[in-house]
Amino acid sequence: MTLTKTILFPEIDEVIRSLDLESVIAERKIILQPLIDFIQNKVNKQQEIRLNLICTHNSRRSHLSQVWAQTAAAHFNIKNVFCYSGGTEATALFPMAAKTLQLSGFKIKTIAEGKNPIYAIKYAPNEHPIICFSKTYDDDFNPQSEFAAILTCSQADGGCPFIAGAEMRIPITFEDPKAFDNTPQQAEKYQERSLQIATEMFYVFSKIKS
Repeated sequence: MTLTKTILFPEIDEVIRSLDLESVIAERKIILQPLIDFIQNKVNKQQEIRLNLICTHNSRRSHLSQVWAQTAAAHFNIKNVFCYSGGTEATALFPMAAKTLQLSGFKIKTIAEGKNPIYAIKYAPNEHPIICFSKTYDDDFNPQSEFAAILTCSQADGGCPFIAGAEMRIPITFEDPKAFDNTPQQAEKYQERSLQIATEMFYVFSKIKS
């Protein structure tokens, strides 16, 4: 039986075509390899793949990683991939992170307002939206066992030597675009970080043999 490929929004497809997977340097490939191995192992065993992307505040890098990883899985037709995100504390999804995804073609709807808004982020017309809001990594919304914990910031990596329920703990850290908040370079730096994360997540899923 042929698995139908997800049709992504055309604007996202355009961004994907611009990603240069060859630009992932050797050092980063070594860092990304444990995640490739984790996913490949699950695919081989026909098991569900749960990825919990973790950062300190669950406000920027962990959400960008969650959304791009889920999109990469859909693009490469890797089934049964479920991406989550969390923090060592809950704050709010930073508006510039959401706007950056919107500029890449994601359709975003705010489904609850307040100090910690809840967003539905769609990458394809016929797929479930990714529900994004800030939460701790062990929140009930996230898997409690049989998942890989991916640390997307060095602070969370240092602060979480042990993550209950995780089958594997994989540090894949990114620089924080927050350093450029309220500066003229803000939009450019968020876009740069988003595209780096996209490139690396697409590199990971491009290596999976289904």
